[in-house]
Amino acid sequence: MTALKSRIEKSNTAFRSIGEAATELGLETHVLRYWETRFPKEVRPIKRDDGRRMFRPQDMDALRAIRMLVHERGMTLKGAKTILAEQGIEAVLGGTVTLSAAALEPVPSPARELQASVARAFAGPDRQTRLEAALEELTDIKGRIDAARARSAA
Repeated sequence: MTALKSRIEKSNTAFRSIGEAATELGLETHVLRYWETRFPKEVRPIKRDDGRRMFRPQDMDALRAIRMLVHERGMTLKGAKTILAEQGIEAVLGGTVTLSAAALEPVPSPARELQASVARAFAGPDRQTRLEAALEELTDIKGRIDAARARSAA
């Protein structure tokens, strides 16, 4: 981006490219593309003839609301979609949204449970030793698997 472009500020009513929208929201462009598929009623950018997305002000408001629910409130995309459908974007942006206790409960996630388990297993002062032992064990297992494959291929 040139120095001149970085100094120009767009009005709130201006359309934004996906890069400008991502920068303004503090997100990556692939996140905006994904949210566009998950929230088709709320986020509908205009696509130019060359395929570039141009986000309208109402799209930016919807993205801000989704970001608030997902990143600041820790909701799932499904929960955020439910809140937006029931209470609307304006309620989220205005801070008048009411979240039920069920909406705030953490959703069980095998990936999060695995991350926590690994963090517990390798926490503490002997973390390096544990990691080296785990690597050695995995290397041994890989060797056994390779040997078994070689035997079955012969």
